[in-house]
Amino acid sequence: MILFFSDFHLLDFLALSLFLISWGAFEYIADYSPLSRKSLTGLMSQKRKEWMLVMAERDMRMIDTSIMAGLLQGTGFFASASILAIGGCFALLGATDAVLKVYDDLPIAGDVSRGLWEFKILGLAMLFVYTFFKFGWAFRLFNYSNILVGAVPSIDNSTKEERNKTALQAAEMNMIAGRHFTSGLRGIFIALGYLGWFLGPVFFMGTTVFVLFVLTRRQYFSRSRALLLD
Repeated sequence: MILFFSDFHLLDFLALSLFLISWGAFEYIADYSPLSRKSLTGLMSQKRKEWMLVMAERDMRMIDTSIMAGLLQGTGFFASASILAIGGCFALLGATDAVLKVYDDLPIAGDVSRGLWEFKILGLAMLFVYTFFKFGWAFRLFNYSNILVGAVPSIDNSTKEERNKTALQAAEMNMIAGRHFTSGLRGIFIALGYLGWFLGPVFFMGTTVFVLFVLTRRQYFSRSRALLLD
């Protein structure tokens, strides 16, 4: 690890610090601060609750199970994609010498040492490990939400209060799963910003700011969010 950091320049430290601080700040604002309720994700969480309450008043719930199947399928796809990305990162580690020769012909990338290159690849791999854990946990929670949906009693055999109680439990589980799925998807977007580091620390700062700008716009200023407020 000391050898890795010995290859760092001041701009590398600054760019990596900006990346980590910006990611952490956005994660807090979008998921835990009072502003989280006003984001696109927060507004959709409320719609999940409304969906479950409507579901509790339906006798035929095939449409709800179809929606849940779609959520599981999408989450499983991204979990599998994260595993493949991790494998790709380790394949790049095995091709370090070949890649460094390519870097020598790219003046835009600057001087890249072997240690710094390997550190960047390991950092990218860790990002995809993070997304895999997020998607894997979301997949499990969506399964739990499915079970809770199945536990909602029928209209003929229960009171409205009983149905709503179980439906709200399913909604809460679904909301937590959705939050983890969103964090995993955000990690993939963040990883795209991280790729700028392979062209140098200045590009890294630029791609970090650009990705955070896109994420902020989509969460708080997009047309899709405005639709939920109409």
